[in-house]
Amino acid sequence: MRKAASDIGISHTVVSRHIQNLEAWIGWKLLTAGPRGVTLTPEGQSLFATTTAAFQSIAGAAAQLRSKAGSDEFHIWCTPGLATRWLIPRLEEVRESISSGEVLLRSADHSPDFMRGEADLMIGFGDFDNLPDRAVPLLLPRMFPVASPKWLERHGMPGSLEDLTRLPLIHEESYAQWTDWFEQAGIEIQRPLTGPRLWDASLGFDAALAGQGVALTSNLMVSRDIENGRLVELFATDIRVGGYYLLTSGANTQDDRVARFHSWIEHAIEAFEQSTGRPVSATQ
Repeated sequence: MRKAASDIGISHTVVSRHIQNLEAWIGWKLLTAGPRGVTLTPEGQSLFATTTAAFQSIAGAAAQLRSKAGSDEFHIWCTPGLATRWLIPRLEEVRESISSGEVLLRSADHSPDFMRGEADLMIGFGDFDNLPDRAVPLLLPRMFPVASPKWLERHGMPGSLEDLTRLPLIHEESYAQWTDWFEQAGIEIQRPLTGPRLWDASLGFDAALAGQGVALTSNLMVSRDIENGRLVELFATDIRVGGYYLLTSGANTQDDRVARFHSWIEHAIEAFEQSTGRPVSATQ
């Protein structure tokens, strides 16, 4: 209820009241509360499936009408780090790949409201075992720790992966990514992790450049900075904790620019790997 209310900019109590009014009008309970929170009843699931299909149909018709009216903007939402470090330098290639229309790129760490036409597609980052509906896996980047030469001068090169657990690490919103990384590396964390918690990967990248600690990143973000000596990769590892995916509304099937963009980004990643000689991903 709270997330839905936040998405549309109203109080969660208003959403709850509307649900109660809908249940009273329709004559069925649509939601039920349990130990794991609120879930849909069978009647709620039926109504949700039907209304979702209807709204997607409306969104598709609106997209086609907009296209006929001459609107040719192509809206892309992208996770902040990938948008800033990798996609922006390739905007001209993106424009050429879709062949028509102007590209509008927004850096965002949450999904757009496709029903309201906020975006044509989104490039997100998450666990491939728990992706949003209609998401298409794109790549699983190799994630590895980096630090600046300035930081290494002060702290020295850590002797082992275990030593990293005792050093100031740069985290995103939570400690989850580093925790998962150590788990996959077979390292047991003996004490609470330390270091600054920032909002997203892009801020973490900047903090590492500024000598504030050790960050997790990928070649897509730091290949050039490693080559010019601004960052140093710590240890030789091959660990993947989440990956990038493409998400669309499923209603813009008439717009083949989505398919052209998908084809472009796959080829662009392949070309990047060949130019750097450093594989960045395991594609799905």
